[in-house]
Amino acid sequence: MLKSILVPVRGDGMVATVLAHAAALALQHDAQVNVVHCRVQPQDMIPQGVALNVFARKVMLEQAVELANRQEDHLRGILHRLAREFGLKQGDREQGTAVCTFTEEPGRMADIVKHAGRLSDLIVLPKPERENNLGLSSLKAALYVAGRPVLICPQELRPDASFAQHVAVGWNGSLPAARAVASSLDIVHAAKRVSILTGGKLQAHGPSAEDLAAYYALRGITAEIVQFDGKDPAAELLATTKRVGASLLVAGAYSHSHETEMLLGGNTQRIVDNTDMPILMAH
Repeated sequence: MLKSILVPVRGDGMVATVLAHAAALALQHDAQVNVVHCRVQPQDMIPQGVALNVFARKVMLEQAVELANRQEDHLRGILHRLAREFGLKQGDREQGTAVCTFTEEPGRMADIVKHAGRLSDLIVLPKPERENNLGLSSLKAALYVAGRPVLICPQELRPDASFAQHVAVGWNGSLPAARAVASSLDIVHAAKRVSILTGGKLQAHGPSAEDLAAYYALRGITAEIVQFDGKDPAAELLATTKRVGASLLVAGAYSHSHETEMLLGGNTQRIVDNTDMPILMAH
């Protein structure tokens, strides 16, 4: 059951995007959204490689603490406003309601994701900015270390009423794809339409798209199978998702190691780099 959604945030301008997507799912599933502000440590705000005497270092640390406190107060105000705007109740959870909690933890987002994510049903993260080396470590921590499914949200994208109502499932018979299917069953079951997208090189001895459709049918889910062709499976998968009119793509993540995909440009990395729609991934 989708009941606990983790939303780690920092002051990077992506708060509204990730919270909006988390809220949309929480309202559909009466879930709890746990927002964790990843607070920068004061010592990390001091310039590295600059020689400072004891007094100067003390003053800079005090200023860093004050700045971090102001950032925390400002962000908390934004989060409370957005939670109300997105229809989330704040406070104690009641049966049949979607609620939002706010906590603050010191440290890097990737480290917080590692331990806070393990008891979450879903982790919501902004789309990584590979060119700025931003967000990749958090995505890797969520998929590999926390071992939880991740909803990746592109910048400035806000979900509308169609979000997750038509779900496309990328299928190649692989283990990551199977885990993505298992991790998204609640979301897929709640959708009004489900499309299984299959094409490119299928996993040797892996289940077929017809097998997946039968798996869904046992759970009361009717799914259509859509074939796609092309030399670039990642591009074709994204294009076909748009062509069938889906508002959410479910896909397996990183059949190879994350580092190999980064270096060689594997299918998962190309999907993450090029998507302009939300994607739920699992490894």
